[in-house]
Amino acid sequence: MSSGMNVVWLNGRLLPAEEARIDPADRGFTLGDGLFETIRVSGGTARHLDRHLARLGGSAALLGLPLPRGAAALADAAEALIAAEGRAEGVLRVTLTRGTGARGVLPPADAVPTLLMTLAPAPPPGGPVEAVIARTTRRNEHSPLSRVKSLNYLDSILARQEAATRGAGEALLLNSAGRLAESSVANLFIVRGGRLLTPPVAEGALPGIRRALILEWGDAEEAPVSVDELLGAEEAFLTNSLGLRPLLRVDGQAIGAGTVGAVTAALLKGIATE
Repeated sequence: MSSGMNVVWLNGRLLPAEEARIDPADRGFTLGDGLFETIRVSGGTARHLDRHLARLGGSAALLGLPLPRGAAALADAAEALIAAEGRAEGVLRVTLTRGTGARGVLPPADAVPTLLMTLAPAPPPGGPVEAVIARTTRRNEHSPLSRVKSLNYLDSILARQEAATRGAGEALLLNSAGRLAESSVANLFIVRGGRLLTPPVAEGALPGIRRALILEWGDAEEAPVSVDELLGAEEAFLTNSLGLRPLLRVDGQAIGAGTVGAVTAALLKGIATE
């Protein structure tokens, strides 16, 4: 299957995608020792790039993973890649690994990171979604990795596989306390009693970029969310950097009227004009 990518940016150079090579000993491949950011490109511009790069830098610091270029240089690289691809709409991915290393878990003291940028075609709009609450895995809110976009997404993969076998398009992940954390690829918001709520980062929610924007707009607040609170909500939706999806049913039960609510519709309209 074609990736739809013609050019990539790898370790400071633009080159044809078919010529890009990652060392087989790269720890991102052998151990998942790395991070990534997914960024919406619209109108030829990487949206909220500064926020994504700030999160990448903070996550890299948490892992003790060297970031070989500063934000300004990475922004220039993103602009060059978008221009080289000639794609005004798409999905920019930044992947950072610790680079090559000998066998073993302990990172090398002289790590030389691998830094890759790719630009894929924009996916079709997601639209409303039905979800299940995952039974096969949970989100570990006690791990610092719950706060970073690491290259290990196996919990999300397990959850989405489960959702597919149960006839749903998405899976919601509980934390170790049995409260809701997020979905496999998005943050969760609910409207309950006229309040717009989203699980706190301390509950296992990834500090998402769009999540932060909605909180900064003053339209939402952080609060623990139980399964009963979700099922009794007037509205629910999922957000990530690529957009917002109304959440209409969970485990076969309608959320509110089972239709797109007024709060969700207003936010969808705002994102469309962003």
